[in-house]
Amino acid sequence: MSKKIITLLLALSFIFCVAGVSIAAKAVTCKVAAVDGDTVTLECKKGADKLKVGSKVKVKSAKKKAVEGC
Repeated sequence: MSKKIITLLLALSFIFCVAGVSIAAKAVTCKVAAVDGDTVTLECKKGADKLKVGSKVKVKSAKKKAVEGC
């Protein structure tokens, strides 16, 4: 019984470690350098070598904090 539980825990920890590394490998932090019509130029300090010309990317805009007042 305990051997099955240990095996299950080891398998789950391996899966989470592999998934965490793959998600972290895809993240690249960039800053918008220029906008010209439909073209956006991004300036990346690290990880730009992971991107290729023509590949699709997801861009998240910065979240604005709500202004609270009286």
